[in-house]
Amino acid sequence: MNTIELCVFDMAGTTIDEGNLVYKTVRDAINTRGYDVSLASCLEHGGGKEKRQAIHDVLAGESAIDPEQLDDESDVIFADFKERLAQGYDGNSVRAFSGIEDLFVRLRDNGIKVFLNTGYNRITAEKILGIVGWQVGRDIDGLVTADDVDNGRPAADMILLAMDMAGVSDAQKVLKAGDSVIDIEEGQNAGCGLSIGVLTGAQDEAQLRRAQPDYVLEKLTDLANILL
Repeated sequence: MNTIELCVFDMAGTTIDEGNLVYKTVRDAINTRGYDVSLASCLEHGGGKEKRQAIHDVLAGESAIDPEQLDDESDVIFADFKERLAQGYDGNSVRAFSGIEDLFVRLRDNGIKVFLNTGYNRITAEKILGIVGWQVGRDIDGLVTADDVDNGRPAADMILLAMDMAGVSDAQKVLKAGDSVIDIEEGQNAGCGLSIGVLTGAQDEAQLRRAQPDYVLEKLTDLANILL
């Protein structure tokens, strides 16, 4: 393995503990429209995805909706979801996982850049950073959101943009970690040297291992045992 120069970490469920608030909000927004989907279904079909796409895929996987109505219904639910999520995120619902800031410091002290990427839009992602008190340039080296690219996960666009911003040209020197299959697939599609799943968020070990990650970690801070 080449020396890792850039780590790209997912936000919710990987570095940020929000108790699956986003997927509970997806579930509630969908079910308000008269459906009956479970949280488990939202995590399975929507984990790690841009959130409008997540809603679309949950509906497609768990309901008998007319395919011709799927896009319009997804748009209506997504609009409601954004309003619900804006009200749901506050200082009581979001925090950094224990030890994450120390991990960031150790990685950066060892010359490894730390970027966050996310299926959230930029407004939501920056709100979360504000709640936990992280600043780009001080605590992390960069942030890439679903708004910043044409293609969301599992496409490689967000990682490729992070590489460009970080000045890292060799994907084998990049590590991607996240709590869902689609995070692992994103890293693999970008050609990352390491693609890692963590068990603190959306999906369980059996689900993550379907994507054949290089490692599955109990928590992201265990990464120190691999890199440092």
